Amino acid sequence: MSILAAEETHNPLIPPLGEIIVGLIAFAVVYFVFARFVAPRFEQVFRARREAIEGGIERAEAMQAEAKAALEQYRAQLAEARSEAAQIRDQARAEGQQIIEELRAQAQEESARIMARGEEQLATARQQIVNELRGQIGTLAVDLAGRVVGESLAEDVRRRGTVDRFLDELDAMAAAGDGRSDGAVVVPESNR
Repeated sequence: MSILAAEETHNPLIPPLGEIIVGLIAFAVVYFVFARFVAPRFEQVFRARREAIEGGIERAEAMQAEAKAALEQYRAQLAEARSEAAQIRDQARAEGQQIIEELRAQAQEESARIMARGEEQLATARQQIVNELRGQIGTLAVDLAGRVVGESLAEDVRRRGTVDRFLDELDAMAAAGDGRSDGAVVVPESNR
């Protein structure tokens, strides 16, 4: 009972005065240590963190601006490269056309030269054939004329003169184009 009586005089909600003083001194010591050592350290850490974050944001903005500038430079270089490629393609096409035109001109010159050479060869061959035929026709004509006339036209000078005159008259008649297309040979007046 004595415990109950002692408890009744003492209010359980209010701590004893000694505990309050010890609690205040302990609180003052903790507050002093906290204010003197811990709070400045927290402030330092917060400031460093804020500076790091702000610096990071500034660096990120600077890097973003740098990346944007690099992107613009890349786009400009890409546009320049495309323009240069288009110029190179156009130049290559022009050079290709020029080469094609040169090759065509060379081919036409070569073709013309070959045709001229062929025409010369044909003219030479024609002249040889005409000369051979003249000789053969002359010989046949002299033999035939010798049989018809009954005298020998074996002398070369006389025969050559007669043959040449006969062939010249044939050439003149062919050049005059007397309009005959039936293939009949007209004997000149001098040989009748």
